[in-house]
Amino acid sequence: MEEAVTRQTEEFLESIYRLQERDGVARTSELVGMLKVVPGTVTNTVERLEKKGLVLHETYKGVALTTKGREIALRILRRHRLSERLLTDVLSMKWNQVHEAACGLEHGVTEDIAKNIEETLGWPRTCPHGNPIPSMWGGVAEERSGPLLGLKPGQAGVVTRITDEKKSTLDDVERLGLRPGAHIEVLEMAAPKGPVTARIDHSDETLSQEIASVIMVEMLPRSSETRQVGHDEPARSKN
Repeated sequence: MEEAVTRQTEEFLESIYRLQERDGVARTSELVGMLKVVPGTVTNTVERLEKKGLVLHETYKGVALTTKGREIALRILRRHRLSERLLTDVLSMKWNQVHEAACGLEHGVTEDIAKNIEETLGWPRTCPHGNPIPSMWGGVAEERSGPLLGLKPGQAGVVTRITDEKKSTLDDVERLGLRPGAHIEVLEMAAPKGPVTARIDHSDETLSQEIASVIMVEMLPRSSETRQVGHDEPARSKN
């Protein structure tokens, strides 16, 4: 019989997946901050997970999920993102408040409950922050967007997802109007790693490097960059 997965294991595997999804690698220092634990706890837990064949750890490079570890991470991530949808779509909670609440719910949601939530909500493809909801078979929608920081001044795109779901980050994103579906045009980038000046819908805003780094966008072709996406307003003229 397969060994039961503890809540701590689920949280670690989910966090590793999120960091790999965002940065390509999960560094132990990032896990300390994300999980709000001391470094020793991360070190000991990673060693235990490696012995169980759930992760691989390379010194100075970081932690990566094995196939088995990824399967578990996707199951808990599916429950988490469906829980977020339930909280926003049915219980009318604000999108920037549901991440922490879903962290508690996800561990008690069985696959049968997840399927019922999914069906009731009309099979949503993403969480409220635009991140894909894994299927019950572990499939994840192919990424069609890229980082906002990959755009050059004069290029535009549509916000597709926010990769960091901490409330403090989402509060800033909400204030800037950067929810999924928002139109954004890069006006200026201060280098290196400086703020980004951008036109978000009709408002010019300054984004910190930290906020800009968690925004994913689908780039618009040149011919459409002046067209407002997802709204009925007429196209904005360029000076």
